[in-house]
Amino acid sequence: MSAPDVVLRPLEEGDRDRLLAWRNQPEVARWMYSDHQITPEEHARWFAAAVADPRRRYWVIEADGRPVGLANLYDLSPEHARTAWAYYLADPSTRGQGIGAFVEYWVIEHVFGELGLNKLWCEVLVDNEPVWRLHEGFGFQREALFRRHVRKDGAPADVVGLGLLASDWAATRAASRARLVSRGFELPA
Repeated sequence: MSAPDVVLRPLEEGDRDRLLAWRNQPEVARWMYSDHQITPEEHARWFAAAVADPRRRYWVIEADGRPVGLANLYDLSPEHARTAWAYYLADPSTRGQGIGAFVEYWVIEHVFGELGLNKLWCEVLVDNEPVWRLHEGFGFQREALFRRHVRKDGAPADVVGLGLLASDWAATRAASRARLVSRGFELPA
């Protein structure tokens, strides 16, 4: 079985317009906290802040050489040995190929390996069951249910808070790696 060649590369200035288009796609905005049409001016402010903030890291997800999504760390807190993260696949044709699982594995390895942190956490709209189930499959534990936490389409929506500790990852890493390798992804040992 051949998996797509997936690379996470650092965000570049040349990605700015692409990200605005992605963030305004209904299938992406549906799962973000903000679901209004983002203006070019609002996006320019967000982009400038994103690349300048030392507590954030952004990567463009490429599959077979094509940009298909974005992954990021935010609230990076070395003093507390933790960070939050999020990602999305903007190209609907890439879904179901294991790209999200590869991104999840890569980010977890980066956080606990290269950054040496102790906790990775995230928030997911409760209606986005495939994503929070994916996180749980990598060892994330549900730590919170934020009731009526955000407004989506004018209505309150619940959010699931999930966390993964370095010790959790040590216990689930081999099985997670084996699943990706069985799908054809090449991963370092």
